[in-house]
Amino acid sequence: MIFYSLNNSAPKVSFKEAVVKGIAPDKGLYFPEKIEALPASFFNDIETLSNQEIAFKAIHQFVGDEIPDNTLKEILDEVLDFDFPIVEIEENVSTLELFHGPTMAFKDVGARFMAHCMGYFSKTKQNEVTVLVATSGDTGGAVANGFLGVDGVKVVILYPSGKVSDIQEKQLTTLGQNITAMEVDGTFDDCQKMVKTAFLDSDLTGKMQLTSANSINVARWLPQLFYFLFAYKQTRSKGKEIIFSVPSGNFGNICAGMVAQKLGMPVKHFIASTNVNDVVPNYMIKGEYIPKPSKATISNAMDVGDPSNFIRIQHLYQNDLERLLQNLSSYSFTDEETKNAMRHIYNASGYIADPHGAVGYLGLKKYQENQSNTYGIFMETAHPVKFLDVVKDTLGITPAIPPQIQKVMGRKKKSITISSYDELKNYLKNH
Repeated sequence: MIFYSLNNSAPKVSFKEAVVKGIAPDKGLYFPEKIEALPASFFNDIETLSNQEIAFKAIHQFVGDEIPDNTLKEILDEVLDFDFPIVEIEENVSTLELFHGPTMAFKDVGARFMAHCMGYFSKTKQNEVTVLVATSGDTGGAVANGFLGVDGVKVVILYPSGKVSDIQEKQLTTLGQNITAMEVDGTFDDCQKMVKTAFLDSDLTGKMQLTSANSINVARWLPQLFYFLFAYKQTRSKGKEIIFSVPSGNFGNICAGMVAQKLGMPVKHFIASTNVNDVVPNYMIKGEYIPKPSKATISNAMDVGDPSNFIRIQHLYQNDLERLLQNLSSYSFTDEETKNAMRHIYNASGYIADPHGAVGYLGLKKYQENQSNTYGIFMETAHPVKFLDVVKDTLGITPAIPPQIQKVMGRKKKSITISSYDELKNYLKNH
């Protein structure tokens, strides 16, 4: 498979080059040159396939012969070693739980897949690769866990000070080895801007190989399409048109769902549910894409003021807003609405939703006001225990702490505090 930059002024590259580079020299995101639909029989027989078989058939065209089939299957066996259950909440509404992996967040799959790919590619490289990543919450822990101990790879994670949950911070600051956490005096947007600046700094890139583990990287982004196929496998027998509501920050997850649709997966509509960081909902109404500084919310993983992956979504629809509106709706919700949704879900069904899942539920219900004859699935992207203070404050209960979280609770935080790009650059040059 060939990948090209969405800015259209950089050389086309292979899957391997796209993964190792992360972002194109012209600042553009890489995108597959073509997306070939899978045969109808794949979807008709999907219930007979294992998750690993589904994933292999879905991702193979993008990886091509860059990784041998047997190795790719081994990677997927290791990446997909936990469940992705559908839980019914109410009539015609279910949630797809994506938090049963090692860091209890949906980003475990993409981070682990990319780490395995990078580990495979680094075997043939002489120079060490430095993975530079910004996180608004869950990405950091997933990337740290996925890349921990991978030979030939160093990881530097930037996160906004005081704007991630205590458990999220523990997951990215306590592992050591080849993982370094940098605590930034600023917002997620500031962290992301530093990362992008580093990729374009020839003083750095001339001396070291930098890549990203954010969803801008194709190996982090594309595996997220598995979730939608796993959900379809579990719900196609319902006999109703399926809609997906995705809590959206950087828009990588929902964009991957749209790729699954391009592969031929039957789906009626997507809903991008956001918190008050409403750049995309506003764009869908006004037709103007206007980034703005992010605002801190209780659903912090979605606190993004300029979502990187939305350009990929626009590209999928040839920048035609009318076409996009036929397949995507986007709604914004406040913290108070989010808390009310968490209370409603718990009181009605006993289900404990995290703030991000609650936003997804709200978007789904809003769409279903006028599309009642649909089967809606909202994504639960993180275990509620990762947002313990919000859950306790909102529901008055304390969820049991799972083993994955217990093992990091007692560890000592270790981070480097920075407030400027120059400080990041100096660290990268000297370490």
